[in-house]
Amino acid sequence: MSAPIWVLLRGLSRESGHWGEFPQLLREQILAQQAGAELILLDLPGNGVLHAQTSPLSVEAMVKACRSELARRGITVPVHLLAMSLGAMVASDWMVRYPEEVSAAVLINTSLRPFSPFYLRLRPLNYVKLLMLSVSHLTLRQREDRVLQLTTRLQSRPDAVLDQWVALQRKHPVTVCNTLRQLLAAMRYRASYTCPTAPMLLLCSKTDTLVDWRCSQAISRAWGAPLRMHTRAGHDLPLDDGPWVALAVGDWLRGRQAGLPR
Repeated sequence: MSAPIWVLLRGLSRESGHWGEFPQLLREQILAQQAGAELILLDLPGNGVLHAQTSPLSVEAMVKACRSELARRGITVPVHLLAMSLGAMVASDWMVRYPEEVSAAVLINTSLRPFSPFYLRLRPLNYVKLLMLSVSHLTLRQREDRVLQLTTRLQSRPDAVLDQWVALQRKHPVTVCNTLRQLLAAMRYRASYTCPTAPMLLLCSKTDTLVDWRCSQAISRAWGAPLRMHTRAGHDLPLDDGPWVALAVGDWLRGRQAGLPR
């Protein structure tokens, strides 16, 4: 039997480098339950190593791009997905369209139409702020600092995070056009009422200012998936409290092995 493979997906205009130290924390928890498990960090088209590509205008096309990349790498076994925000929309669509390809999924701070209204799913004012930052005359560091303020709440070393983010943006610049295309894809996406067959865990942040935590609650109720909420973190939950997220995943895996529901 092949060792489990976990695919990690980030959100709007973010890349695999924005996970920071989280993958290592997650790996430790997963390996305790799944010997030999492997983590693969994928970038959505238009972000990261794929920043020169044009971002698709649909979540479905993003799923296709991810599947093609796994096929290119020779990965054919069902995978586990851990994804946040826009990446979690991609994971949700992947689970419904290709159920045989997904063993389980962890969705972080996401929202899905038709389960929540627009003003909760994509808080308009803050997304306008993000778009305006892309065309502002602020320095790169100033722009990334504003993004950090919008997406995090618990940073003890913000300067170190900013150093990393600025370096990522210089290496893999995300264009205004691609940011807008990704936002449009998120706004246009409509999930299926059909509950995915793969086991699923939902994680959310109560103080998320981009996506209201009640969106995760609505998905939990619609699809019958367990939900855990962090009471103090921002939208970028893995960055704000990576140990909490990794432990939540580890606890969920242990519960599944013990035969607890989903």
